[in-house]
Amino acid sequence: METGSWCEILDFEHGTVFGERRSMISRNPRQMQLKPAKSHSGTRLPGTVVSIGRGFDRAFWIDCLNGSRRIFGMRNNDSFQMSHGFYSSSLTIGSKRESGFAKAPLVFVIALWLALAAQWVLNADVRLPAVFSDHMVLQQGIPVTVWGWADNGERVTVEFRNQKVATVAADGKWRVRLKPLRAGGPDRFTVTGKNQITLEDVLVGEVWVCSGQSNMEWPLRAAYNSKPDIDSSENPNLRLFTVPKVRALAPMDDVNSRWQKCGPDTVPGFSAVAYYFGRALQRDRGVPVGLIHTSWGGSPAEVWMSYDVLANDPEWKRDILGSYEVTRRNYEKALAQWQKEKAEAEAAGKKFEKGRPWEPWRPTELYNGMIAPLIPYAIRGAIWYQGESNAGRAFQYRRLFADMIRNWRRDWGQGDFTFLAVQLAPWDKNRKRPISEITAAPTESDWAELREAQCIVAETLPKVGLAVITDVGDKDDIHPTKKVPVGERLALAARVIAYRERINGLSPAYDSVQFQGGKAVVKFKRVGSGLEARGGELTGFAIAGPDRKFVWAKAEIVGPDKVVVSSPEVPNPVAVRYGWADYPVVNLWSKDGLPASPFRTDDFPMVTAPKK
Repeated sequence: METGSWCEILDFEHGTVFGERRSMISRNPRQMQLKPAKSHSGTRLPGTVVSIGRGFDRAFWIDCLNGSRRIFGMRNNDSFQMSHGFYSSSLTIGSKRESGFAKAPLVFVIALWLALAAQWVLNADVRLPAVFSDHMVLQQGIPVTVWGWADNGERVTVEFRNQKVATVAADGKWRVRLKPLRAGGPDRFTVTGKNQITLEDVLVGEVWVCSGQSNMEWPLRAAYNSKPDIDSSENPNLRLFTVPKVRALAPMDDVNSRWQKCGPDTVPGFSAVAYYFGRALQRDRGVPVGLIHTSWGGSPAEVWMSYDVLANDPEWKRDILGSYEVTRRNYEKALAQWQKEKAEAEAAGKKFEKGRPWEPWRPTELYNGMIAPLIPYAIRGAIWYQGESNAGRAFQYRRLFADMIRNWRRDWGQGDFTFLAVQLAPWDKNRKRPISEITAAPTESDWAELREAQCIVAETLPKVGLAVITDVGDKDDIHPTKKVPVGERLALAARVIAYRERINGLSPAYDSVQFQGGKAVVKFKRVGSGLEARGGELTGFAIAGPDRKFVWAKAEIVGPDKVVVSSPEVPNPVAVRYGWADYPVVNLWSKDGLPASPFRTDDFPMVTAPKK
């Protein structure tokens, strides 16, 4: 909101304004705690707004005492859009400058909201979250959860194909489960309560969540040589859903978006990596594919995790404790809990952090605003391109990334669904350096340590895969624009891990090493048809002796899965590294066309280990 913005609390049951006008003077997103309104009898109104939060793109949310959250947005200076109504109360938002909405007389504004509220109360329709809309894709082969809102006690019936399931709403919410579906469509989907919702052109196939930071967010129109792909993108069996950018301090229950058919009019602004992944998957699997894109450039992993997971981590609890901004949906319970934790923190000698404008990134905020509203929509898996913002804390990322995957899997309630990550692309922080300077000598690298953390998680957790992209980096730009290989390698990994196809779809990775006769024999796994050097002799290998000083080494492929590494400068080698740099220059591939993953055989102290 602009400087000088304000909000008011309205009680529609009695047409009375409760609470004072509150100023919002910071451009930074923040949440305001507002006293719950009371009716004339002194009873707290169940729908009274108790907080307001702001995201980017002029998107706002409100929290009500009954636990509901509603989203709305100012899309430009003279329009105001409400995506969902609520029943007992509402709020007015305006700005003291450059807002056509604020120019309206306050009496008119209140009257307008009163009229809208009266309509909402009289028409308490059964509702669905935005992720259920025309053109959606439902996941095949597993139970499909359908949920929404309705009046308490209202009977709600969901019908799709030959299934008809009914339930009764409780606490304003309802949920049913459809039996596993077969791929196909289009079909009609209906939900009936006091009113009826009919969704058209519904497909059943494969649904994937696509998340991360800027390299996942990178739009197709900005990708390398993407115009021909955009022009030929019309595909009735590929559907797109984009989650708006919204920060939230508590889990939201909905987003403001809808499913769209893939085509030249809809795909240019969609994630390039997600599109190329979906295009390849739809082509290879031959069934409809639905892509749910939810990412935000610059975001670290911790903002994509839930409150309870981070709060149970002593490292992150320090960041969450002590901030009055971190509230739960129920205002009074949250306040009591906050006071308890504050007392405990002070008793433990921790300094309480007074309220202040929201930091650029707060733990949990994107999970709350951009993941929680999607749960429990049935999915096959997730693709993830993130890590750049955590590179300075790569050692910590080993645990953080694994915890995030477990967090999503737990909350979705589908068991260990497939999770595929993109290994960080090569990039030189010291931009504009010539290759000769970059490769002058082996160095330590936090980006290499982050790649290692990604590998460790992929090797440790079940059904986690990694797309290696050492060949598509941009030396001078953290955002390489060649996105086709990224998406297609993710699709290959999906075929291996999610669909159990017997193809060579994963990159070669380090398996073991033996030191003998002044040489190191490195064995690789997942070599497919064998190893090869592209473009001449092998490059990117370094070797070290007991002094732990690495030098560039000669490397030679000696079998389908082995490389011999040596250097006359290191007569007694104890460690080998490959591609261990921010911008590795490497050329070891499988004969199936996949680059080998960077690795190290040592456990020498990491440059990021002391950092938290």
